[in-house]
Amino acid sequence: MNFIKHMARLREFMILCIVIGVILTMSFASPHFLTSRNLIALMLGLSIETIIAVGMTNLMVSGGFDMSVGSITAFIGAATAMMVTFDIPVFSAVILGLCIGAFIGMLNGLVVAKLGINAFVTTLSSLSLFRGLTLIVSGGRNISGLPESFEVIGQSSLLGIQMPIWYAVFLVIAGDMMLRKARFFRQNYYIGGNEKAARLSGISVDKIKIINYVLTGLFAGFAGIVMTSRLGSASMTAGIGLELRVITAVIIGGASLGGGEGTVIGTFLGSVLMALIVNALTLFGVDVYWQTFVIGGTLLIAVVIDRLGKIRREKKNLASGRGIK
Repeated sequence: MNFIKHMARLREFMILCIVIGVILTMSFASPHFLTSRNLIALMLGLSIETIIAVGMTNLMVSGGFDMSVGSITAFIGAATAMMVTFDIPVFSAVILGLCIGAFIGMLNGLVVAKLGINAFVTTLSSLSLFRGLTLIVSGGRNISGLPESFEVIGQSSLLGIQMPIWYAVFLVIAGDMMLRKARFFRQNYYIGGNEKAARLSGISVDKIKIINYVLTGLFAGFAGIVMTSRLGSASMTAGIGLELRVITAVIIGGASLGGGEGTVIGTFLGSVLMALIVNALTLFGVDVYWQTFVIGGTLLIAVVIDRLGKIRREKKNLASGRGIK
């Protein structure tokens, strides 16, 4: 009974129960849900968001967030596609693309950490900047005619499962272990919980913040490369609204907008739940515009739940005599 009570208090366990419930409900509600075609499409779409969400989790645990990941995804996908069409070797183009993504993340991190500019304003500016730059460098046209050696990154399979899914699984496992066990990444919890106390305890807050943004930009860039490779072309509309879906998944998974909480496994389950909701709307023939409305509503509900949970914990701590500063 104690084990059951302990599990019931875990955010990840509750989300897992909801995910299982949605899967069971959809398996009866729609004959198309459990078809291999639908499940593959669901997992492939989920894989791109999951790759970005791993970096976003690390960032949000430290108290930050990034609104520009969708634009970075599109920009790096387009930039890498252009490089390979200009006969730059695929390996070199991919490495350059990843470096550019990391560099963009570093710029965001420097502005936030060193100049003290609000993360929302900084990354919202980056969102517009790199979305516009994507349209400029591509002339507003999709980039196609990519070589097979590039397409293999996102279209090849291992054990009958396409590689984007394997990339996401690997990053979730590695990311969760690092955030839970690695001393360097665990410092994010202290920064997100109380940045001033973290500085006084000797933690290099600015350095860790910048690295978090670098990783977020790197993973968004990698997601852009994988998406472009899988589709066989770089789309100018890629990544639109992606940042909201990723942030929603991270918050549903247990992260707080105030920082100090969250796990990669929780984020993955949040991503799965979001993917199931969108997939269910698609199978029921709901207009795509309503999907955006539902995602926005889900984000609002997740933020309200997060806030109410924080208020409840504050009252509980005050009642127990510990207090909260």
